[in-house]
Amino acid sequence: MCFSCFSQFRPRYKRLVDDIFPALPQDGLVKSNMEKLTFYAVSSPEKLDRIGEYLYQKASRDITRKRDSYVKIAMEAMDQLLVACHSQTLNLFVESFLRMVQKLLECSEPELQILATQSFVKFANIEEDTPSYHRRYDFFIEKFSSMCHNNSPDLFIRDGIRLAGIKGLQGVIRKTVSDDLVENIWEPVHMDKIIPSLLYNMQNPRYKVDSEEKDPTVLAESCFRELVGRASFGHVKSVIHPVLRHFDLHDLWSSKLFAINCYRLIMFSIQSQYLYTVVESLMIHLDETSKLSSKIRTNIADVLSKIIAIAAGESIGPTVLEIINSLLTHLRTSVTRQSTNNMTDVDEEEKNYQEALISALGEFAAHLPDYQKIEIMMFIMSKIVQSKAVMAFSNIDNRIHLICLKSLLMVCSKYTSIHMTATLPQSFLDPLLRCSRAFDSQIRLLVQNVLHTLFDRHGNGTKFIKPTLEFSLLNFAYEKCSRSDTIFMSKHGPEIYASLCESLEHKNNSIDNVEAVYKTFALLCLELTSEETIGDFFHALINIQDLALTNDSLPHVLKYQLHTIVICLLSLAAYIHSINSLQELVNTIIKTRKEVKALHLLPDLCIHYEVLPEHALPKGVLLDQIQLVECLNHAGIDITSKNFPLVHRHSWVESAPISSLSDVSFLEFSSNSSSPSIERKYPHEDLTFEAMKQVLSENVDKQREQEIVRGVQIFEQYKSLPFTDLMNISNRNEEDTLPYKLGEIFNKLNTDSNLRSPIRYDEQKECYKPKLESLFPECFVY
Repeated sequence: MCFSCFSQFRPRYKRLVDDIFPALPQDGLVKSNMEKLTFYAVSSPEKLDRIGEYLYQKASRDITRKRDSYVKIAMEAMDQLLVACHSQTLNLFVESFLRMVQKLLECSEPELQILATQSFVKFANIEEDTPSYHRRYDFFIEKFSSMCHNNSPDLFIRDGIRLAGIKGLQGVIRKTVSDDLVENIWEPVHMDKIIPSLLYNMQNPRYKVDSEEKDPTVLAESCFRELVGRASFGHVKSVIHPVLRHFDLHDLWSSKLFAINCYRLIMFSIQSQYLYTVVESLMIHLDETSKLSSKIRTNIADVLSKIIAIAAGESIGPTVLEIINSLLTHLRTSVTRQSTNNMTDVDEEEKNYQEALISALGEFAAHLPDYQKIEIMMFIMSKIVQSKAVMAFSNIDNRIHLICLKSLLMVCSKYTSIHMTATLPQSFLDPLLRCSRAFDSQIRLLVQNVLHTLFDRHGNGTKFIKPTLEFSLLNFAYEKCSRSDTIFMSKHGPEIYASLCESLEHKNNSIDNVEAVYKTFALLCLELTSEETIGDFFHALINIQDLALTNDSLPHVLKYQLHTIVICLLSLAAYIHSINSLQELVNTIIKTRKEVKALHLLPDLCIHYEVLPEHALPKGVLLDQIQLVECLNHAGIDITSKNFPLVHRHSWVESAPISSLSDVSFLEFSSNSSSPSIERKYPHEDLTFEAMKQVLSENVDKQREQEIVRGVQIFEQYKSLPFTDLMNISNRNEEDTLPYKLGEIFNKLNTDSNLRSPIRYDEQKECYKPKLESLFPECFVY
């Protein structure tokens, strides 16, 4: 009896399976017999598991015997049966199928590994209705991940296996990520294999191919994007942590371009509501890498600055301030680290790191609505030490304030000012103005830059970089001051001007500080002055000139610079508000300065002037306050009714060409006229403006000449005479002293009112007369 006789007693499914294999392997699968097997499997689905098991046994024997052609036929049959089976009965066949795929993946033949991967991908694309409780994919994850790292010297084999590994991982992701009953692919044990495998193929592509389907880099990016896009809130960190670990272990932060591209891919792939989680994880990683080199941390911060803007649009509520606070904390830590390290190269790296963090903060703020930008500015300002602490702090605190102000400046540069009442609320304006009076010149300069960005609403800032008198050539863009801005300046203008004037009192001001204050004044004049508030502007200019004349602690170079910006700002105000009489006065002063060779009082500002202090201020080169009042009155502007907080100073008498007495009289008049509560001592006198103007105008030149001569005489006396002679001169005419005259006046008033006995100078001398004033009366101005 022949063997074929016994074959008829074998089960039908085995006979159908045997019939699909040809006598010669090169002939391929017998299609007619394969159709019979498929019909039988569909008609008798309970036989699927046996068919699959038998095909697996035949393929295993063929693999052992190195009969790869028959293995390929068996795998092809498996694929066709997999596609033909209904989803309800697929579980009966899948186990045998997966064992078959695993068997091929375990062999050493690259061709069979690729074939198995292709079959697995076909299986992954099939949707199953029946859940599987026992199926596991840990072997496939590990095997496909290892295939992604293939380094065969044969480029064709290497890329083929890598592509197969990436496709296999993509198939695993599709098969498991949407099925909660199968193995959890988001576990760290799996993500630590999948993520590095994809990143390894994404970095540094070695060559280009004609088709993107044959490029491992493109396929890895697609798979990585799909994986990140499927991550829910609880799984985002499962993806981010392996990425951070892979970058640390393989020093990929040094390749900043790849790091930026990778994280941008993550940000554009992840669900929008989870974007801030990526930013949060990256900032936490900055804390964990605080001991690494500054260059690595700088690159991480650069990556953060490139992706943080993407998250800004979806960040709301406390998340915004949380991100800002984290960035400020990193900046503060960096400043502390920088202060404890004296190495120049490390210090430079820390500066780059700080600039990267500030850039990240600016990019984040740029994509937020304006109301949130104001909240951020106020939040940053709250981090700066306020009140007296701003005036005196340690070196570390000084650097922290500088960094915070740089951050504030970055946010302000992204903000568009419309109404000053909304841009500068009281809680933000007050500490900002306190910082403008800080001792450190860099802090004052940064505050001025912040004010520039907030005041410059029409892009005129670049036209006020340097003081100039040629304003007609600048083509300003501006609008008439609105009512809300006028109210703002009426309320806060005097305080702003006073802070600007006080910032000029510091002798450590550089030319940059003076030019920055000039720019602030110019922007205020252009953007925020009106007929109702222009008086405060002129009062501030008077104070600046008074500061240059009376403050002996200021260097002469700084005094010349102050005189220069005063005349430039006067010219600007005359041009903007079309005050012809004021422009004529300015032109006269400019002409006088040119005639007497006082070019150090005209722009441009210089660091050093070739002029002696005693010849610095010739006659007629300064602004006369009385003439200013007349010019403004002619234009219908009354600045004498303004109650401006003028700066009163006491100093030694200098040989100045303008009358200190007239200055004092003008200031006293302005103050008294604006304070109705002050009781007039002589109610019968005419104190109208015209009357006072007439009194002050009489013999002004003669009085000035007398005062100049008197000042020179006093100076020569105290310079040449011995101390004993000075004492005799001081005690010679006691009746000519001011205290004696005041005693006579008070005596007369009290006699008329019968309120008290006459006050005699010799009786009350010690009550109100200081010792120095009694000894050196000529050295004091009252």
